[in-house]
Amino acid sequence: MSITQNSYRFGAVLTVAGGLAGAAVALYAYLTPLTGINGSAGALLVIVSSLLVAGAGLIIALIASRFGRNVLRVLTGLGILGTALAAGFLHQPMLILAMVVAAIGLILDCMRPARRASLMEGALL
Repeated sequence: MSITQNSYRFGAVLTVAGGLAGAAVALYAYLTPLTGINGSAGALLVIVSSLLVAGAGLIIALIASRFGRNVLRVLTGLGILGTALAAGFLHQPMLILAMVVAAIGLILDCMRPARRASLMEGALL
């Protein structure tokens, strides 16, 4: 069984899924009364940061430049850690779990073998 190019993108897909799940949990906590953080600026910030993590996961899957991918991986990792820390301050364990999923996806993406950029691949850079 040969390994296809698409099988290497599982880590990036998991990062996107974790970011979107985090945004959904934070949006629920922001909008629902009696969560203790409804309407707070911290919950709104976590919504934005979770969406940025999901967007970075999409870009990581598409970018071809090794340097650009590595820089974005480091920044995404910092974003995941910061969002998980904010989730801890907001007492949202489900949001922490979503960031753990995103971190696992980022680690899996970092473990994938390097690929060559080709014009037929549809890469960004």
